[in-house]
Order: sequence, then C-alpha cells, then structure tokens
Amino acid sequence: MNSRRKFIHKSLLTTAGFAALPNFLSAEHLKARATRIGANDQINFGLIGCNGMGWSNMHSHLRIPEVNCVALADVDQSVLDKRTEDVYKLRGKRPKQYKDYRLMLEDPNIDAVIIGTPDHWHCLNLIDSLSAGKHAYTEKPLANSIEECNLMVKAADRYGKLIQVGQWQRSGSQYAQAIEMVKSGKLGNIRLVKTWAYQGWMNPVPKVPNSQPPAGVDYKMWLGPAPDRPFNANRFHFNFRWFWDYAGGLMTDWGVHEIDIALHAMGVSAPKSIMASGGKLAYPDDASETPDTLQTVYEYDGFNMLWEHATGIDGGNYGTTEGIAFIGNNGTLVVNRGGWKVIAETENVNGTKKEKIEAMELVKPEGSAQRIHSRNFVEAMKANDPSMLNCGIKTGSIAAINAHMGNIAYKLGEKIYWDAEKGQFTSGKANKFIKANYNNGWKLPKV
Repeated sequence: MNSRRKFIHKSLLTTAGFAALPNFLSAEHLKARATRIGANDQINFGLIGCNGMGWSNMHSHLRIPEVNCVALADVDQSVLDKRTEDVYKLRGKRPKQYKDYRLMLEDPNIDAVIIGTPDHWHCLNLIDSLSAGKHAYTEKPLANSIEECNLMVKAADRYGKLIQVGQWQRSGSQYAQAIEMVKSGKLGNIRLVKTWAYQGWMNPVPKVPNSQPPAGVDYKMWLGPAPDRPFNANRFHFNFRWFWDYAGGLMTDWGVHEIDIALHAMGVSAPKSIMASGGKLAYPDDASETPDTLQTVYEYDGFNMLWEHATGIDGGNYGTTEGIAFIGNNGTLVVNRGGWKVIAETENVNGTKKEKIEAMELVKPEGSAQRIHSRNFVEAMKANDPSMLNCGIKTGSIAAINAHMGNIAYKLGEKIYWDAEKGQFTSGKANKFIKANYNNGWKLPKV
C-alpha cells in the first residue's frame, strides 16, 4: 500500500470530519494527458451514491454494451451489497466496494463516474471527480446552493472533462419538438409560461424519534458538510429531499426539469425578479421542512413564468400532474413526460368561430429519454466533445440557480430582484442565501 493510501486510511480512522483532499492531478496535467475514449473502447464507470436515482442512472448506462460498472461507493453497506449483486446479475462480475468515494477516485482504470448522492454532496463529489481526471454524470439538481453551482461550472472549465447533468427531459423527443414549435412563433406572443408538479403519490412524512444509524452506515460521512444532527430515519434515504440541510424540496427536485425546458424554449437564463408564497399548507404537522404547496412567479423580459407544486394531490394544470405550458396569443402548447399538444385560441371571423392556429392532439414521445440521455453522454465521451451533450453543466447550473432563487424568495417572504451583471441579488438579505455553508471540518473546494 503506497504512502498516500496509508495517509487516507489513517485520516478515515482518526478524524470525525475532514476537508476535501487536495486535487488529484493539476488541471495542466489533465489537459496535457488528454485521454480519449476510442469508438470501440470499453468505458469503466464508478458510481457514487448507489441508492435511488444513482442506481437508476447506472442501470440505464449498463444497457449500453461498452459500459462497465467497476466500482461502487456508498456510506451504507447494505446498499453497497445490494447493488454489487445487481451489477453481478446484469454483467456477471462484481464491482469493487468503497465506503469513501475518494478512495475509489484513485483508481486510474475508472473513466467516468455517476453521482447519485443527496444534493448537499454534489459539489464535493463532482469537483473531486474532475480533479481525479474523471468524466461525470451528475444527478440533478446540480447543487444545493447558487455558490456551489457557480463553483462547479468554474471547475468544469478548469479541468476540461465532460459533465452530463441528469435533467434527461433534454433528451426527450417531445420536448425537442415542443421547443421547436415555441421558437417558430406560431403560438404568437407568449406572455406566460406555467411550470408545475403535482405529486399525489407523496404522503405526509410521519414524525419519528431520533435513533442510532442502521448497522453498516457511516453517518458522519453521510452528513459530510451538512450541519451535525442526530440520526433520524426521516432525513435519510429518499426523504432527505424535504429538509433544507440537504436539498430544496420539490422546487429543486422537480422544478429543475420543468424550468429548464421553459427557459431553453424562451431563450432566457436569469429572471429580473422573483416572489413566492406557500408553505406547509396540506400537512402542517408532518416531519418535512420544505413547503408542500408553493407558487413562485419569475419575471423575465417580455413574459412571466409561474412555478407551482403540491404534494398529496394530482390535480395539476391541463389535467396533468406535471408539465410546462407556453401560453401565447394564438394558442397554448402543453408538454410533459407523456407528450405534447397544442390548444388553439379562437376568434370570430364573419360570425364563425375559427382557430387562430391548428390545434394538435397529443404527440407521444419516442423511446426512453433517460436511456437516450445516457447514450448521449457515452457518445460525447467517445468524441471528447462537450458540445454534443444534451445537458452540459452550464445548462444544469441555469436550471438549478433559477430553482434556488424560488426557494430564496419563499424563505424571505418578499419580492427579490436579480442583478445579472453582478451575479447577485440587489438585497443583502437575499445574497446571504447564495452562500454554501459547510460544517464538520469540510471546506468548499477551491478551484
């Protein structure tokens, strides 16, 4: 065992919280090495965060013959063991296991990683992976703060590796067709874009007492830079989404998907102002912190965008549980994961009601957008061409930053204004929420 590995193992045993390791390779060395994955090469992946969407993304990539899963990193031994067997069933070979992802990143045979950890870990995971010379597919939202989003974009520029963000609606045929229609101008002047997620399957989170972490869970590592709190089952697998320490609720969980498509179609990246209202209105006494009901209004040049979400009910706009609606003078285009359609406005012409544009029945998507997104990442790596990515890091950062703006407006309870030139709000109170607050000895990476 070399001296570096001995040092890392010693640090794991002797420290409760620890700062990120130094960069594995200099940016200059990485760019000089310019590793290229050939068209016929096998591509070795490591997975950081193996539960939930982490495994869903890995499973999607394993449908691609040239992709191998050679390593798994997770703080929960039971998850590691389960996913090890899942990979074995698919490929007949068991990947290596790691409780600390940084040890996994030392393996020079790993070409790329998938990051499926809770949101508060994404920044550290990604920047450490890039500095170790790995390409990365990172789950959305890109990060848990605006400051982290900006830092991750800076790291991508420095290290020159490819990054696909898991906003896989960007790879859905229905979204591409809908965006083309919006950009065509046929809908007329678009004054309002609605985005929403009504999640009827989400039940209240019952309160449970604090407890000891399950056997085999490195809870201190799971907390990482989040505030030190006693273990509570509600804050762990999956439900971490509803607690501010780790995530941003439905606003960032679903919002980035829908807001991304809306902003891309309208050709904008930052609002002029944001205001939000909502709260725990449906389940005021459950354990979650983030609002179960929220309406957020974003003002952009020439139009407004409305985000709204609700848990426990499915009665969303236009009879759909989630989607985006572009409301124009001539008609409204509605698109979601089920397809897209156009609802025509009508006008009176010589006493006869006529459609201003041709209405369209639902056009269903072609293929699995998630699988197409995975294949897109692999093909971009083979070509070493970031321009091929359907959702690169700058795209992911725009969606995440806009979603975080909505949460900041909600937390402040007032209308806030964005200064695009300065990259900050005009309010000092709002700017405090831009920052990432790291705890337990962890430090925000330096790029």
